[in-house]
Amino acid sequence: MLGWKILREVFLIAVTEYLVNEEIRDREVRLIGEGGEQLGIMSASAAMNIAIEKDLDLVKIAPGSNPPVCKIMDYGKYRFEQSKREKEARKNQRVIEVKEIRMSPSIGENDFLVKLKNGQKFLADGDRVKVTVRFRGREMAHTNIGEELLRDFAAKCAELANLDKQPKLEGRNMSIFLSPKPQAPAKKPAKPKEERPQPSAETKE
Repeated sequence: MLGWKILREVFLIAVTEYLVNEEIRDREVRLIGEGGEQLGIMSASAAMNIAIEKDLDLVKIAPGSNPPVCKIMDYGKYRFEQSKREKEARKNQRVIEVKEIRMSPSIGENDFLVKLKNGQKFLADGDRVKVTVRFRGREMAHTNIGEELLRDFAAKCAELANLDKQPKLEGRNMSIFLSPKPQAPAKKPAKPKEERPQPSAETKE
């Protein structure tokens, strides 16, 4: 519940549209100056006059407070910088996808290797992988074969991934989840040691 509450608060902040200037019609507000200084409690009209004198905007930043809190700022500049930060955050955001690989208990060795190669590529790209074995007809009597297949797949991906979910039969499907391991930063090659020239026999006294 706490995680959802935090997520909800972040979402609300992201979509908040502040009331600005003439939209603020409260009887009293607590005013904060453009530098963060407390200017006290006053009428909304008095706060608006101070903002006009400074050629800035009056913005209600905490409508739920008693009285509401307003701040003097350049609202156009604030929105521009906020938009710029959001674009930068989206650009740096890595969306983790879940790729699914499906197999049958009777899969051939070559097909298994192809599926394994695809799974390793997905993991190297930073995506989670769901590996599923589907049982048909009489194959349901030999689910242990599918479990061994999944464990073999996970073992061959052990250098790249962690096994999040043990093989579990759900209906006719048995699945595992693999998550990519954090990639350690590449180590810089060590500098070769410089060999000091050894004094020749002629220079020795």
